Amino acid sequence: MAHPKHKISKTRRDKRRTHYKASFKTLAKCSNCGAAHEYHTVCPECGFYRGQVAIEKKEAL
Repeated sequence: MAHPKHKISKTRRDKRRTHYKASFKTLAKCSNCGAAHEYHTVCPECGFYRGQVAIEKKEAL
């Protein structure tokens, strides 16, 4: 394995890591029920995706 000849300073290490940022997931509004859900995922409330039924959900009693 390769071994560094010199110690990498904390500043140089941290500069390299500045690109790794946590970000909020983009939310979309469901066209069927109006609930907020993540982009490119099935609505957890009604089971619709892009206006079509993707998952059959049971009716609440």
